[in-house]
Order: sequence, then structure tokens, then C-alpha cells
Amino acid sequence: MNFRVSAVQYHLHTISSFAEFAQQVEHYIRTAQEYETQFVLFPEFFTTQLLSIGNENGEALRIDELPLFTDQYISLFIEMAVKYDIHIVGGTHVVKRNGKLLNMAHLFYPDGRVEEQPKLHITPTEKEEWNMVAGETLNVFETKFGKVCMLTCYDIEFPEIVRMARAKGADVIFCPSCTDDRHGFYRVRYTSHARAVENQVYVVLTGTVGSLPTVDFMRANMGQAAVITPNDIPFPPRGILVEGELNHDEIVTADLNLELLYRVRAKGSVTTWRDRRTDLYTDWE
Repeated sequence: MNFRVSAVQYHLHTISSFAEFAQQVEHYIRTAQEYETQFVLFPEFFTTQLLSIGNENGEALRIDELPLFTDQYISLFIEMAVKYDIHIVGGTHVVKRNGKLLNMAHLFYPDGRVEEQPKLHITPTEKEEWNMVAGETLNVFETKFGKVCMLTCYDIEFPEIVRMARAKGADVIFCPSCTDDRHGFYRVRYTSHARAVENQVYVVLTGTVGSLPTVDFMRANMGQAAVITPNDIPFPPRGILVEGELNHDEIVTADLNLELLYRVRAKGSVTTWRDRRTDLYTDWE
């Protein structure tokens, strides 16, 4: 099975309306569609751009007001997925459930279906400054191109959760992220490589770029998209199929070959998935 993925280095800047946001979103999706992409990935927290629209006093909206845009966000991405016949990992959007704020990733199918995956590990800023809560369930999604999983930013830093995703059959991990400095950026980038090696999966990663000067905790962004592979002979030596220019507004695209994953799991230079020592440590298969 071969298919094409694109990852958006989404440029955050101040906007004045939802229509302006929708126009920027469609620009990226249309570009991906012109590349004949089957999946396009947006970053974590990219919808915080909507907070910069502000209120009647010219002040930026608060994070707990972002869920007010949920219906418009869902409708827009359903429309785009159907219109361009493409799977969209719609980054993450803040939703409210039972009075609690969740950082929610969404998968939009070309037939109009929508699936959700809450972020499972919450950073101190999300918890203490934005009063967010962690999700409780890991989901793996069936598509006509195989099984995929959405793990958001901090999630990828925990090997156990990616091991669980692989045990559930995921061959591709989509990782929307949002980091504000080099330390955070490299934590997510390096652990994405580790998870690809450990589980012999692809990791499709991207982050926000640009800035939102009026939105708290979104004033600085450092991002770079990459499509990451296991480090074995059928793949590039550095385990990178493609990567963007750091902090540029752009989209990157690469082809994924699932047969190569199956081959290295069976007969690779190392077989990390097969050789895990379940007699010594817990596994979830």
C-alpha cells in the first residue's frame, strides 16, 4: 500500500474574521490536493488564530471562548474534506465537554465522517494556565489506506502510548504539535524519531510557525514539518523522507510505502517491534 501525505507548517498571524481563517485553511488544502495527496496534517492549536479576531473592545478572546467556534470549524473541515476528496487531520481544536476543556484532534474523511482523539498528556501550561484536562481513550482509525493514529505533541514523548497505538495496528502516527522554543521543538522532534525506530512506524509531524501577538502563550512559535521513518536500509539513513524549512510558511509532501514497514519488521537490520521483551516488561498487544 502506497499513499501520499502532506504536512502544513501553518503560519499564525492576526486575523479579523472566521472567513479569513477559512481562506487560509483552504489555501493549504487546495495545495495538498494539487499534489494528489491522500492525507493532509495541520498543527496543534492552530485554531487559536481565531482568538486574535478579538471582541467588541478590540481585546483578544480567551481560550475558554475558542469552543464557540467549534461548529464552524467542524463544518469547514467537513466541507473541505469532501470538496477536495482528501483525509484531513485537522490539527487540534479546543472543545468543551461536560464543562471541561479538551485539546481535541480531528480526522475528517472524504465521505464526511469525523473522528476524534483527545490529547492524552497535558502540559503544565495547558493545565495551569488554560485549565484543560486530559483525554482518557486511545483510538486507532481504519482508513482505506490502513490504520492511523493521532497523538498530539506531548503525547509522542511517552513511549508507552505509541506502543499501545502500534499494538492496536497503527502503521502511521500523525503528530500535530505546537512548540514555542528550541527546547520544546527538539523534544518533540527527537522523540518522534525514537517512536519510529522503536515501533517501526511512520511519524508525520508538523507545528505552528509565526506568532499571535495578542494571544497569551501563542506569541512565539517554532515549527517544522517532517515525515519520519524507521532507520533501516529501505529508508533514508537519517530517517527523514522530507522536512520543511524551519519556521517557514510552507507545506511538505512525501509518499509512504507500508510494505517497507512490513518488510523491516520481518527481516530488517533490527526488528525492534518483534524483539521486544514481553517477558520482562508490560506490553499491550
